[in-house]
Amino acid sequence: MKSVRARSRGTLASLAAELGVSSTTVSNAYNHPDQLSPALRERILAAAAQRGYPGPDPTARSLRTRRAGSVGVLLTERLSYAFEDLASVDFLAGLADSSAGTGTSLTLVPVGPGDEDPDDARGLVQRAVVDGFIVYSVAADDPNLAAARATGLPIVVCDQPYDLPDLPFVGIDDHAAIRPAAAALVAAGHTRIGILAKRLSRTRLDGPVNPSAIDRADLHVQRGRIRGALAEFAGAGIDPAQVPVVVRHHNDHVTAVDGARELLTSHPDLTAVLCTTDSMAFGVLDFARAQGRSVPGDLSVTGFDGVTLAVNRGLSTVSQPMRAKGTAAGDMLGELIAGTAETRTPRRILETRFLPGRTVGPPAS
Repeated sequence: MKSVRARSRGTLASLAAELGVSSTTVSNAYNHPDQLSPALRERILAAAAQRGYPGPDPTARSLRTRRAGSVGVLLTERLSYAFEDLASVDFLAGLADSSAGTGTSLTLVPVGPGDEDPDDARGLVQRAVVDGFIVYSVAADDPNLAAARATGLPIVVCDQPYDLPDLPFVGIDDHAAIRPAAAALVAAGHTRIGILAKRLSRTRLDGPVNPSAIDRADLHVQRGRIRGALAEFAGAGIDPAQVPVVVRHHNDHVTAVDGARELLTSHPDLTAVLCTTDSMAFGVLDFARAQGRSVPGDLSVTGFDGVTLAVNRGLSTVSQPMRAKGTAAGDMLGELIAGTAETRTPRRILETRFLPGRTVGPPAS
């Protein structure tokens, strides 16, 4: 019986020798096709396909150019959150827009919301083969931010922390952005208002929080939104100490519904709920429906983010430009990696707007 020897896949050098061209010419067929005639490139690719040659080794190219060709996105959430949370989906779409045509990929680095092994999370950051990091909404003392800093790679912070003077930043003014939503509830005549919010700290807490806990919060986005709402209420004569605030560590639908249950059963006199995310507002809407309470007839609700589902459901919400935020962060990091940024620590604050929707009305008699 004759043995059959597998055909060699070849190398860049052997393919160049077979075709009578330089190794650079073969490399250009993959990496710089504009430098070859269409006929020559087609001849090289056809010969490579016949030999089973897959193209230049990306690892070798990375070592040669000292570029990984990828941007790391540091997420303090579970990986599934990037595909389930609609605001995060919009943000990542904006990042993808910024990388289009650049030959740069996105590497998601999910370090978790604080209830995972911190050593495992830091290991994810340290092992990421990237040219820089987008740090998406973390606490100032988050060890994963410190791990990203330790790599020495360019970093752009998105959303939080606000106040690191040595790191570029893209975000919004959360304190000011939420005030129109609070003002809409006041203008409708509400005085018994509760707040349902996402976590305020890396340390897990599910339940009511008092004013001192809000002041100590190390997650600036939620702290800023709650403070902004309370400031608006105070200006209308509503004592902030009498506004119940309930938080949930996770921002998924199950915990949002449960947060709504706790807030509304503990404070049955509430006529309105201000939520610091659209996801939380969806939980309130669904809990109210399950309890036979109409919105806005029996209960007024506001959200924050302005995701497509919120607009389609007529939620009264604050719309922030999540996709534009992702694009701005990606463009900023790209300039830092390329060394073309105009300043070492650029800072960009994006505009928001209130969408009146159909979920705010006068309090029930």
